[in-house]
Amino acid sequence: MRLSLVLLLLSIVTIAVATSAQAQNYPWCAYYGGMEGGGKNCGFTTIQQCQATVSGIGGFCDRNPMYEPPPGPHPHRRYPD
Repeated sequence: MRLSLVLLLLSIVTIAVATSAQAQNYPWCAYYGGMEGGGKNCGFTTIQQCQATVSGIGGFCDRNPMYEPPPGPHPHRRYPD
């Protein structure tokens, strides 16, 4: 009984770990600056969200160079420069 529970738990953990992680696919990135470098967060759907995040803490927003829009027909969007 104990062995079957251990095997079940091991199977669940193996499946959870084996599931591939997907990167965030959003069009805007926040770049944070600092003396030791900085960071990047590409989890914003609008430039307004990104700008609100960097407001007051420093940094800037730019388009995500790795962004790929979802497949299928979608309207063409112009992003402000």
